[in-house]
Amino acid sequence: MLGTHRHLRGLVGGVAVVAAVAAGAAAHASAAPAPAANGAAAPAATTQKVLFDDTKAETAGNADWIISTSIPDPTKQNASPSKETDWTGALSAWGVALQKTGDYTLDTLGSGNTITYGTGGALDLKNFNTFVLDEPNNQLSAAEKTAVMQFVQNGGGLFLISDHKGSDRDNDGWDSPQVIQDLMSNNGVDNNDPFGVSDDDLDISSGTPTAINDSSDPVLNGSFGKVTSSEIDSGTTWTLHPSDNANAKGLLYTSGSSGNTGVFFATSTYGSGRVAFWGDSSPVDDGTGESGNTLYNGWNTDSNAALALNATAWLGGGSSGGGTGGTTAGSTTGTTSGTTSGTTSGTTSGTTGGTGGCTSGQLLTNPGFESGTSGWTATSGIINTATKEPAHTGSYKAWLDGYGKATTDTASQSVSIPSGCTTANASFWLHVDTAETSTSTAYDTLKVQVLNSSGTVLGTLATFSNLSHNTGYAQHTYSLAAYAGQTVTLKFTGVEDAQDQTSFVVDDTAVNVS
Repeated sequence: MLGTHRHLRGLVGGVAVVAAVAAGAAAHASAAPAPAANGAAAPAATTQKVLFDDTKAETAGNADWIISTSIPDPTKQNASPSKETDWTGALSAWGVALQKTGDYTLDTLGSGNTITYGTGGALDLKNFNTFVLDEPNNQLSAAEKTAVMQFVQNGGGLFLISDHKGSDRDNDGWDSPQVIQDLMSNNGVDNNDPFGVSDDDLDISSGTPTAINDSSDPVLNGSFGKVTSSEIDSGTTWTLHPSDNANAKGLLYTSGSSGNTGVFFATSTYGSGRVAFWGDSSPVDDGTGESGNTLYNGWNTDSNAALALNATAWLGGGSSGGGTGGTTAGSTTGTTSGTTSGTTSGTTSGTTGGTGGCTSGQLLTNPGFESGTSGWTATSGIINTATKEPAHTGSYKAWLDGYGKATTDTASQSVSIPSGCTTANASFWLHVDTAETSTSTAYDTLKVQVLNSSGTVLGTLATFSNLSHNTGYAQHTYSLAAYAGQTVTLKFTGVEDAQDQTSFVVDDTAVNVS
């Protein structure tokens, strides 16, 4: 018989992170474009908000990586721009193209400001769908890196554009490859390669990277056009690490490259958000800007414009800033406050459909834990009915950690992903509360991973922490399509440090295929 969960050192009602992200930007009428049936991004139903950064020396030296000299609001320079020279900046063509659709509002975080998340400021990341860091030349502070990671974790879109090794515009000892890699590997939220992508820190003088053949990818085949190639003019590449994040994907590769290396443009997900990586700033440079800067007109070369614009649309399609809409790859979230009545038990019966013999349906046994440990391998006692942490639905849930001492709890289940199915998604509802008071350090973590039959980690779908605390439950969904034809184990691992409890409460899991 399952016993009552452990005594807590004091539950602290956290901020409803995901719900607050949605509510915080609802006032800005933000929403994201739902993918069309062919996988291309459909026109946005309401306005997406995009914030371009100019706090990290993006205009130092001969650089000019801004959409307008009117900061923060480019429309103060020209309210109805029709051509790139209506706004002044090397990125003005990008900004004007978005502005002309009527589906976007744009701002710039100007020099002297700080990147923040959840502070209530008008230019706080919580108010935006997408944040663009184009060739940042100064290291982000610890608090800024935490802000960016929380923004993505809670549904934001992050556009990281690097440049070549040694492109230190202001001679402070930091160039954009170093700045970006530092953000990804030393952020205090998840330092274990959260995006599954690393910057190669190279100086490649020229090339024409080409796109993979994937007609369903919304970045390569979006509403702004089809992407076939880009260009590299003194830039770098990226390396993918799918064992760290299974959703890391290369879209364009340098000549002779494929697989995990030589990636010029990549996408990934983290938490509920999305990330895009570009290896050179020249492709988004339109050749116009302030006098005296060294500019290069790459915007109208190859498919650069379509790539930048499609990626912006895709990045805004997560759950940040009130954005809604479908997810072609990666994750989606939903929220409920408090507890929902009802029960979830057994396995949903599937119906035959699709191609290749795929039987559509839900594959996990006892997905809502209502039959106790049936189907699950779990730390003793964590699947329970303790009322201090109510279930999302029904009575049972998996309550990992919450002891206030050094502990590791796990819950896992093996599942076979049919090879004939085109869609496979793992989902679950998660509630996190904590007694930790830090707003920047992840002391306690929950990893959601995919393992093979030998117990080797094939990929980390997400990492949550005490910084992810929320008052209700939030739903998270991640693609398992990469494991089609394999029998894998879906595993939740909660790790708590020696003091101040963090509870990770999981319920209503599913692996749906079609």
